Amino acid sequence: MIKVAMTGVYVDDVVRAHAFYTEVLGFETRLHMDLGDDTLFVTVGAPDGGQPDLQLLLEPGQGPIAEPYRRALYEAGIPCIVFSVDDLAAEHERLTGRGVRFTHEPQEQGPVLAAVFDDTCGNLVQLVQPKA
Repeated sequence: MIKVAMTGVYVDDVVRAHAFYTEVLGFETRLHMDLGDDTLFVTVGAPDGGQPDLQLLLEPGQGPIAEPYRRALYEAGIPCIVFSVDDLAAEHERLTGRGVRFTHEPQEQGPVLAAVFDDTCGNLVQLVQPKA
């Protein structure tokens, strides 16, 4: 069986992204390694043992491939990643209270309730909750 072990999201500042994804969103740090030359290898994941074998790499988003890709997604209003939540209304309220700017307020979208926010690191992120 093949399973996803790690996926990445390009960010414009790894240090700032790490702070946002841990302190604001609530992920836990899985790896934080200094590779030298001001290069960090940082992964985060769901807290409290949720999805222990899945990590999100906060990958430097500069460069001839990543930067145009990130910018095109953002300008088109397309989220770079989707996170699931149990209670979208509660997460929306919690994150709004922490200053997160939503570009798409919670609403029905096919089989899910969905909302989109700006991660402050150059990306749009979607939250989804399956409809009951």
